[in-house]
Amino acid sequence: MTPLLLLPGMMCDARLFAPQIAAVSGSRPVHCAPIGGHDSMQALAEEVLAHAPPRFALAGLSMGGIVAMEVLRQAPERVAGLALLDTNPKAELAEVRARREPQIASVREGRLAQVMRDEMKPNYLTDGPRRGEILDLCMDMALALGPEVFVNQSRALAGRPDQQETLRTYGGPALVLCGRDDALCPVARHELMADLLPDATLTIIEGAGHLPTLEQPQETNAALARWLERT
Repeated sequence: MTPLLLLPGMMCDARLFAPQIAAVSGSRPVHCAPIGGHDSMQALAEEVLAHAPPRFALAGLSMGGIVAMEVLRQAPERVAGLALLDTNPKAELAEVRARREPQIASVREGRLAQVMRDEMKPNYLTDGPRRGEILDLCMDMALALGPEVFVNQSRALAGRPDQQETLRTYGGPALVLCGRDDALCPVARHELMADLLPDATLTIIEGAGHLPTLEQPQETNAALARWLERT
C-alpha cells in the first residue's frame, strides 16, 4: 500500500492527526513529518522530501497543506495523491505578514503561551462540546515545539509563494477538505483549490472550524479513506 505522509499545521505535531493515524495505520504505513526546522517553505519541503518514502500519498492541514503544495511543486512525480485540509494556496497578504514580526518579538521575550492564547487559538475552532479540550491540546503542542519553531514557521509562512499554478498542473487524485466554520481558511479558498486541481473532490465538514481532524474525526476519516482508495 502507498504510504501516507502527514504534515501538521503551525505549532502542531502528530497529535493533530491522532484519530487519522489510528484509523489508517492498520492498513498502510503512516508517517508524520515535522515542519519546524527551517524558515522558508522551500527548505521545509526539501527536508520533508529528504526523509519521505520514494512515493507517498500526501496530506497536510493548514501550514502543513502549504508545505505540501511546495513538496508537490518540487517533486510531483513522488506524490501519489494530494489531500489539502483547511489551507490556502495564495501568498500571504501584506496585512497578515505585518502582524508576524510583533508576534515573533513577543515569543522571543518568553510570551509564546500568551501569543497562542490571545492571537491564534481563538481562530481555530467552532463552538462544540470538545472545544476546550482541543484548545488545551493545541496549547500543549505549541509549548512542546517551542519558540524557535514558532519563529521559523512564522517566517516561512510570511515568505511563501503562490501555488495556484502548482495545483493546476497536478493530475493525481486530490481531496480538498475544510470545516464549514473555518475562519482562517474559509470555504471559498477550498472551492478555489478544488477548481484548480483537475481531479479533486471537495468535502465540507459540518460542525468543524479549522481543525476538523480533531473536531469531527469520523467524518474526516471517512473522506480521507475514500481518497486513499484512489492512491
